[in-house]
Amino acid sequence: MRKLLIMTLTAASMLSLSATATAATTATPVKHPKLIANPLYEAGALPATTCEEPKVKRNDRKSGRAYVDAVIACLESTWEQHLTAADLPFSKVKVRYVSKLPKTYCGTRETEKEDSTARYCGKTGELVFQLGKTWLDDPSDLWLFNTVSYMYGWHVMKLVGIADAYDAAPSSGKTEDRELARRQSLQNDCFSTAFLKSVWPLKGRTTKDWTYLLSMVEGDAPGEARLYGKRANVVAWYKRGFATGDPGSCNTWTAPSSKVA
Repeated sequence: MRKLLIMTLTAASMLSLSATATAATTATPVKHPKLIANPLYEAGALPATTCEEPKVKRNDRKSGRAYVDAVIACLESTWEQHLTAADLPFSKVKVRYVSKLPKTYCGTRETEKEDSTARYCGKTGELVFQLGKTWLDDPSDLWLFNTVSYMYGWHVMKLVGIADAYDAAPSSGKTEDRELARRQSLQNDCFSTAFLKSVWPLKGRTTKDWTYLLSMVEGDAPGEARLYGKRANVVAWYKRGFATGDPGSCNTWTAPSSKVA
């Protein structure tokens, strides 16, 4: 199963999580207004648009990059319409492809040695993709589409103030840090499938593709749940975004801790 290896880098800080620490319930309610009552939540469902997926040849980086470019173009069109209609800020994301992630990126030192990964740098508004065999060996499903959408969600969070509010949110320690991180990641999971709903049905896709995407969500391996949420919760937020097509339904910041564990 392909694993989504992503580190998101914001303008103010980089989140560092221990894969061996124990997750627990946060003791402090989230209070930052840009998190719990962001204007994005009142903007309604994303506009229905059309998006076509280019064919990706197996283990072919050129066609893989063309695919990512096409999905980014769809995302930009949808989110620009949505944010500007709600009088929220919008700017296009920068996209760069690398054969190997630089050792230093966005003010941090990289340690990942995977052949496929992605990063978002909030201070430059840039997405970097490293496309390798792990992601391109079987590109026939919706996994890469959803991955690109998830990555673009970090840009949306930066635009509407969620990323900066997350950086500013007070925390009592590592346990609370991890819950806040899961809330942010699960919200982005929901954003990604809300976008999928806005362009659904994609040409050549059926509900079987959607069901298969849900089946590809990583299980509760050591560290995974602590970083991104338990499988059941990831799937639940996926389903919520796809059911509504509305980013407003993705407010994880006011959800009970059990829903973001």
